[in-house]
Amino acid sequence: MEKRIYNFSAGPAVLPEEVLLEAQKNFMSVPGEGISVMEMSHRSKGYEKIIKEAEADVRQLLDINDNYAVLFLQGGATLQFSMVPLNLMPPANKADYIVTGVWAKKAVKEAKRVGAVNIIGTTEADNFCKLPKQSELKLDPEASYVHFTSNNTIYGTQYKTEPVVGNVPLVCDASSDILHKKIDINKYGLIYAGAQKNMGPSGCVLVIIRKDLLERSSDALHTYLNYKIHVENESMYNTPATYSIYIMGLVFKWLLRNGGLDKMYEINQRKAALLYDYMDNSDGYYRGTAAKEDRSIMNVTFRMQTEELEKKFIAESAAKGFSGLKGHRSVGGMRASIYNAFPEKGVADLVEFMKEFKKNNA
Repeated sequence: MEKRIYNFSAGPAVLPEEVLLEAQKNFMSVPGEGISVMEMSHRSKGYEKIIKEAEADVRQLLDINDNYAVLFLQGGATLQFSMVPLNLMPPANKADYIVTGVWAKKAVKEAKRVGAVNIIGTTEADNFCKLPKQSELKLDPEASYVHFTSNNTIYGTQYKTEPVVGNVPLVCDASSDILHKKIDINKYGLIYAGAQKNMGPSGCVLVIIRKDLLERSSDALHTYLNYKIHVENESMYNTPATYSIYIMGLVFKWLLRNGGLDKMYEINQRKAALLYDYMDNSDGYYRGTAAKEDRSIMNVTFRMQTEELEKKFIAESAAKGFSGLKGHRSVGGMRASIYNAFPEKGVADLVEFMKEFKKNNA
């Protein structure tokens, strides 16, 4: 097998090697089935076992109680930008949004097609390098929900704790930091997360919704856009992303085997600290772009003195086996995405490369 390199891509992103090897071993034939998951009917007993185990395992990881439904849908987080307001905005037809980056702006765009959107906090004037403070939020107690994005892959910011929103349901796009640590599910009305960053391959979106909110889903909605229909059909209204869900299930089991989310958070903090500590002590050679108090431990964004030096860094790092370090096209610079599956050794090796590059390009 060709030697694997370090994959710093923001998504689709690195998967645990244990999971990839297990999927490889069973690709032609799932134990007890005689066929590949790629070939299995989603209505078969074999596949029913796979999806039910995936749901049970993610419930265990996040302590999701029976007041919440768990869905495996398609269309990514992008479709949720529409499904959330279509289902949850009525009858008030107004919602609060915290805008902390490109993806939040896209969510706002779709919500405005449904009803009134109140931007209760934004840091766009600061190029999204920080998050709005709780005291700055202009909450509407009559809003249908409050929407926020927990982690921003482009700008490298991340909420450490949820916004406090009173009795209004809290909705979260957790696509890029789902399962990086334990959270209190009971604080949320709905969480959605595309799988392809920290949970599995592309093709599936996890939705966790408080069941009492399903009463808002109108029967007049297009069938596929109705959360209530998906809950009633246990994610099987149409053919789900069968293989993506299978891999997600393997990732959930990998997390459970390796100490769960508390252990994962400990590792994630350690990885991020190693990289940030070196950057902060590089005499300004590598400059983090996010405010220190709001830095993401999933996506580390940084710049150098000139764009020419950055291009050289990206080219030389790629040649050394560090893939995907180029920042998002809208902001430039560099970005190291170090999700759950990214190995600690990879971060240590990147720091050593950064030291060597600085020495050779002072």
